[in-house]
Amino acid sequence: MVRLALALSLALGAASSVSAAATGVAFVHGTGKQTDAYNDYWQPAFVNSVRQGLPDQSNYVVINCDFEQYMWDSRAAGCLATQLTSFINAKGITDLVVLTHSNGGNVMRWILSNPTYDSRYPNIISKIRWVNALAASSAGTPLADATMNGNVFEQALGWLLGYKSDGVRMQQLSWMAQYNQNNLLGTAGRPALPKGFWNVVGTDVDSSPFDGDSWCGGYTLNVGLETTQNWLDGCSDGFLNCTSQQAAGRTWFRDIDRMAGREPLSHNQSRRACFGLDVILRDDI
Repeated sequence: MVRLALALSLALGAASSVSAAATGVAFVHGTGKQTDAYNDYWQPAFVNSVRQGLPDQSNYVVINCDFEQYMWDSRAAGCLATQLTSFINAKGITDLVVLTHSNGGNVMRWILSNPTYDSRYPNIISKIRWVNALAASSAGTPLADATMNGNVFEQALGWLLGYKSDGVRMQQLSWMAQYNQNNLLGTAGRPALPKGFWNVVGTDVDSSPFDGDSWCGGYTLNVGLETTQNWLDGCSDGFLNCTSQQAAGRTWFRDIDRMAGREPLSHNQSRRACFGLDVILRDDI
């Protein structure tokens, strides 16, 4: 209800303006060094479906940065700030919806939490309507601890996390707890973020070869996520516990409450055009 009231208020404000706001959407990937996130991380079906919600469908940007670094690194948050600023300036964006996935939520939250760290941050923050955080890694993941400790997960999770990069190291549970307490806003006991941070939470993984829904986003990836889910809580998307996904900001919805057929979203499916997720995000713009 809070989010609905906020959306209505924004719509009424825009309707009363002399000129309509220039609305844009930014797609911010998760852990990894991306050079073609449009094809490799999000895929065209997802991006092109979501941007149909824009008054001008050309007002979108797909971020390509090195999120194998710590979130504050110039190659991570610095790169994100550069690309968002260029997009805002080139398109005259005054109303920006940011879609993040996984660790991209942490990099985005760094910018929102530390406006004095970089002279470009305040202008970016001022343009943001809200952030839709898909499976955000706000409290980290036990799988990052396992990877850094060099046990069996180090090899098994290479396809999901990468190896012992600073971006993985940062997502260890105790490290994220420290960042949340001292450097980031939006978690319990901390000041609120300056703009809304709305979570879409993945609660489970389906990987039956006899269930067509298990093939959405890539069957083999979902099999891998169901395997790693054995080391997580009962409520998880195969990479992140639900508690981590809900640790910062507010919960917008859990997958089974809004997805077609009450299907869950694995960590991979939450960045794909699966079960109507793309349409919900499109309509939100």
